[in-house]
Amino acid sequence: MPSTSTAQRLAKGQKEISVSEFFEKNRQILGFDSPVKSLIMGVKEAVDNALDACEEAQMLPDITVQIEKVDQKEYRVTVEDNGPGIMPTSMPNVFGRLLYGSRFHAVRQSRGQQGIGISATIMYGQITTGKAATARSKVEGAEAAKEIDIVIDTKKNMPVILREDYIPWNEVEHGTRVSFYMNGRYVNGRQSVYEYLRQTAIVNPHARITFIDPDGKRHFFDRATDVLPPRTKEIKPHPDGIELGTLMNMAKATKERSLVKFLQNDFNRVSERVAREICSASMLPETTRPSQMTLESCKKLLDGIGQVKIMAPQVDCLSPIGGNLIRKGLKHVLDDVKPEFYAPPVTRDPKVHSGNPFLVEVGIVYGGGLPRDQTVQIYRFANRVPLLYQQGACVITKAIENTDWRRYGLEQRGGSGIPFGPAIILVHVASTKIPFTSEAKEAISSIPQIQEEIELALKACGRHLKTHLNKREQKNKTRAKFEIVQEIIPLMAEKTAGILGKPVPDLRGTITKIMDVVWIDSSVTFEKGRHKVDVTIYNYTPKQQRFSIHTIVPNGCLDEKRCSLAPSEVKDGEKVSWELPRITSTEIYKLSYELSGLDAEAYQDVDLYVSGINPVYVMGADPLPGDWDVEGLNYTESEAAEPEPDPEEAEEEPDYDESGEDLNDDQ
Repeated sequence: MPSTSTAQRLAKGQKEISVSEFFEKNRQILGFDSPVKSLIMGVKEAVDNALDACEEAQMLPDITVQIEKVDQKEYRVTVEDNGPGIMPTSMPNVFGRLLYGSRFHAVRQSRGQQGIGISATIMYGQITTGKAATARSKVEGAEAAKEIDIVIDTKKNMPVILREDYIPWNEVEHGTRVSFYMNGRYVNGRQSVYEYLRQTAIVNPHARITFIDPDGKRHFFDRATDVLPPRTKEIKPHPDGIELGTLMNMAKATKERSLVKFLQNDFNRVSERVAREICSASMLPETTRPSQMTLESCKKLLDGIGQVKIMAPQVDCLSPIGGNLIRKGLKHVLDDVKPEFYAPPVTRDPKVHSGNPFLVEVGIVYGGGLPRDQTVQIYRFANRVPLLYQQGACVITKAIENTDWRRYGLEQRGGSGIPFGPAIILVHVASTKIPFTSEAKEAISSIPQIQEEIELALKACGRHLKTHLNKREQKNKTRAKFEIVQEIIPLMAEKTAGILGKPVPDLRGTITKIMDVVWIDSSVTFEKGRHKVDVTIYNYTPKQQRFSIHTIVPNGCLDEKRCSLAPSEVKDGEKVSWELPRITSTEIYKLSYELSGLDAEAYQDVDLYVSGINPVYVMGADPLPGDWDVEGLNYTESEAAEPEPDPEEAEEEPDYDESGEDLNDDQ
């Protein structure tokens, strides 16, 4: 019959397609869809692998990226790292086989997981130039490095070694270097190789990156800290938000013979007590064999999981940057624009989507040399990797657009959309599995739980910005008022005294009643390899004041012998507190300290904080945050989640006596 012959003919044309052959014909899915973008993607995949390898081996990354122009279209890219190296037997599969890797099944944070990146880059270079890639690697203790020239057989998704040899590489103890040719176009600007490496340096302040551009110009991003991020630990899937099909697959694959043991041993944060509660809520016997569960029983189990309160996943499977290092990274890289304000970064507590733990970090930079007539710059990161493309499709951008930035001092037309102003908004999403919109890993999907967490963190950070802008405006008004009072009142008093033939009265008491502020100024000077910091406190209030002043200095650099007042506490080598003596009304008190062992540019800004005094009366210092912990001056998740204050409501301030005690507090 005709239908049978047609079916037979169609069946003969059907055949299996290898994954490398699929991506060869659909390379735009991997991000190789334009000359500019392809060059960035090639560098990105090699650098991501280098950073992951160094961090897994607990080595401070030292990475060199070089781009050489071969002709009008062709470039040679070389990326070298000081990581642990790759075993010679593994090199062909690592560089010449797609979907080959060690991180795909691991439930922990890492930059690369699918095993596509570097091998796809080599495949793209092979397609566009016809040239092989060269990989060299040396492991610790080896006498020589193995070097191979490699191409990929896309029909079979297998590596083809054109040359292999062992060569001396005496200048390094261990490391990896990969060189490949590709067609592309090198540009400068916001979507460039330089910008990718610059943003990488911000969220990886422990890395040292050297970049040599096609003109031979060397760019150097030095590490801002010698502290490695904590090593992430592999965990089991979290039951919160797990999907039905995943649950069914896990039940079939488990080695456990009872439901209660399956829940307890195959999931994260499920104790025996919680497992029994889930069985009870699901109305399933604890002795049920998971491998024999039907669709209906899996649905009941999923409903039962949703009814039981389960602890949030632990943080050790994730590697957040932390507030202190976000500020260090931003200050280190943005030194050329010298922003006036770095909002205390906010790190949210971990949450879960589809069984995968994630957390959100947000930082805001304001003022200085940032452009004032343009939309704010958005720095998007996923697992410490910059996202330069598809900004409009990313959940980070949508969360920023949904936030009412007018409440926080930025211009936003219509109350939605990207705000305008001299600011940078940094958002980092860390997860055991980032839900990217495509294999190119350029944007994060619009997962409601992730968007909600980003919006909460943005609002918390926005409140810090609004506080700064209010204080800046108040300080400017107070300074203008102070200058007027200092000039006009003494002039009036002098002329009046001359008319009346009486001596000029002491006006300090009058000035303090008008000003009613504690003014704090600071300055930094660098001489003979030492930073000297002078802090001047003016008590322009009608009563004496006694309070403590705090700051953060680079670890171990404070010279306590050269402090004009001995610190009352030095915590972790960097958090310094002074309990000041009583400062009488109209008195000026001066505090000084010195730092040693720093470059001239390493300490230019002084962040001062006060406690024991109503901060409303203080200009030039912020109130001490409640969690002055090892992460630095970072706000807690509970503070970040506070309900937003109604701008129409006036907050009642407590009344403080001379010692800083709250007179209204009966406790």
